[in-house]
Amino acid sequence: MNIGIIGTGNIASYLLEQVNEGQMADGRITALFGRNREVGTHLSEQFGVGFYTDIQEFLKRPLDMVVEASTVEAAALYLNEVVAHKKDLVVSSIGVFKDASFLEEVRSMAEVAGTRIFLPSGAIGGLDILQSAQAVGGLERVRITTRKSPASLGMESQREEVLFEGTAFDAVEKFPKNVNVALVLAIAGVGVEKTEVRVIIDPAVERNTHTIEAEGDFGRMQLQIENNPMPNNPKTSLLAAMSILAVLQNRNQAV
Repeated sequence: MNIGIIGTGNIASYLLEQVNEGQMADGRITALFGRNREVGTHLSEQFGVGFYTDIQEFLKRPLDMVVEASTVEAAALYLNEVVAHKKDLVVSSIGVFKDASFLEEVRSMAEVAGTRIFLPSGAIGGLDILQSAQAVGGLERVRITTRKSPASLGMESQREEVLFEGTAFDAVEKFPKNVNVALVLAIAGVGVEKTEVRVIIDPAVERNTHTIEAEGDFGRMQLQIENNPMPNNPKTSLLAAMSILAVLQNRNQAV
């Protein structure tokens, strides 16, 4: 399996190390697309992959799957292009699907093209429970409370403070780079308008923490995850990068 990556940041570097240096027996990253020529060229030389700054040239490569590992803004520009070229797609910046109509547009394109779109679980878990609970519309309430250190949000603060409380739709508007978890939770569950989100800044926490609560016909769930950050980027949880790797590892598995 030939894999391409949109993006040249920390997640791209992590995937290059893991995939091209032994964690996948049946796949290899062969191409990168990005705007940062200096970083892209360095990664190209370090891992022996092609680097492209033109999306059309990138998508002309014989790629079986493309991983979007960039930003919400870049994802909005390039996802349709990837699907139009009949490549399977992994979307990291799930906040791009805040607009439900865009998700349906990309989904419809993939159905016509005969390709698949994968949404990794990112920095959270429990999505299988939400999907099961909502199978017959029995999921009544979903809330996620995200507690972050000031550094992970690029802020300075000496006290605990609730930065946001509202819907997943509004949360992604205010924190597009930090609460993709709210969107994947909403997609798996009751939608962006009904999913409740709280974002708390807390100088006492050492790990980004997500607490997911759900109620419905199935019963009740409470799940808490304390995430270690990526070594070179405190704004991104290591589990988010690992969830993308898991998608790539399992894509061709029989079970």
